Amino acid sequence: MEKIYVTRSSMPSYKEYCEAIKPLWESHWLTNMGQYHRELEERLKDYLDVPEVSLTVNGHMALELAIQSFDFPEGSEIITTPFTFVSTTHAIVRNRLNPIFCDIKESDGTIDETKIEELITPKTVAILPVHVYGNICNIDAIQNIADKYGLKVIYDACHAFGETFKGKSVAGFGDISVFSFHATKVFNTIEGGAVCSKNHEVYEKLYNLKNFGIRSEELVVSVGANAKMNEFEAIMGLCNLKHIDSAINDRKRVSEKYTNAFKEVEGIRLLKFNDNTESNYAYYPIVLEDKYHISRDELYNKLMEKDIYTRKYFYPITADHACFKNKYKYNNLNTARDIAKKVLLLPIYEGLKDETIDRIVTAVLGK
Repeated sequence: MEKIYVTRSSMPSYKEYCEAIKPLWESHWLTNMGQYHRELEERLKDYLDVPEVSLTVNGHMALELAIQSFDFPEGSEIITTPFTFVSTTHAIVRNRLNPIFCDIKESDGTIDETKIEELITPKTVAILPVHVYGNICNIDAIQNIADKYGLKVIYDACHAFGETFKGKSVAGFGDISVFSFHATKVFNTIEGGAVCSKNHEVYEKLYNLKNFGIRSEELVVSVGANAKMNEFEAIMGLCNLKHIDSAINDRKRVSEKYTNAFKEVEGIRLLKFNDNTESNYAYYPIVLEDKYHISRDELYNKLMEKDIYTRKYFYPITADHACFKNKYKYNNLNTARDIAKKVLLLPIYEGLKDETIDRIVTAVLGK
């Protein structure tokens, strides 16, 4: 029986990609912000409707360097969500800052903006929310809090590529929005990431941070890392960007079939998408409540026995991972922990066949 994985990378045709990379054999320019790196930055600025886009080697380094660009004092606090991929928390800690975990909303899995203000201390410098599964945070409320207390807002938008909120690109909210272009994402460059910002000063700072601070052959202006995207990846991005709208539309088809199958099923709860969001259908989570006939872990195992590979995403919450547990200030994270024990991501990707979706639905319903 065919194995069904939780995701599958979107790719252009073999011929299209091979034709696109041919010039690299003539130029031998494979990295160091070459022609295609620059072109992808320009194309993404247009697609994401933002003034500046800085490409990086991956989404984690995009976030880590984005935080670093603010030069926050060591030991400062950043309020964030525990319901995210562990990279979000790693990026804070690797900058020698302290994550302050805020609980999430049961309805959509995003940070609970009503609980942010009580966590602010004299050491707080920023809020780092995550657009979970493409569900957009309460941007207006978060920005109001940030403005009231003079805080920066850094969005982990890795799940939200191409989405709009109230007609505006999610890439333009906050001081910075960060994307991952990992192979599992709606838009991928094989590996890769990007930092979107509103001004060129931030772009220049990120350029230094991702390229050793090198400005010329004899001038190094600051200490930096090596976090550049190479030309093969940039070309993959240019190819995939041509097909991104059709990829999202096909994911919508899959999502709608799931929703029609599960919306009336007792014990299965679907997370609520904000009405003002144009979704990219990056993930399809279901939350298995007590009335469902088996536990989340039991369903996970039963589906695997049928060669259907789902994902417990996110479990455990980042605050409970061994590397963080009991190390940072704990608040009430009951909602995050509860959803983490119940959520399961079903397979969703471009090209998932209707008969395969039916097979997954039948297995989930226990038929």
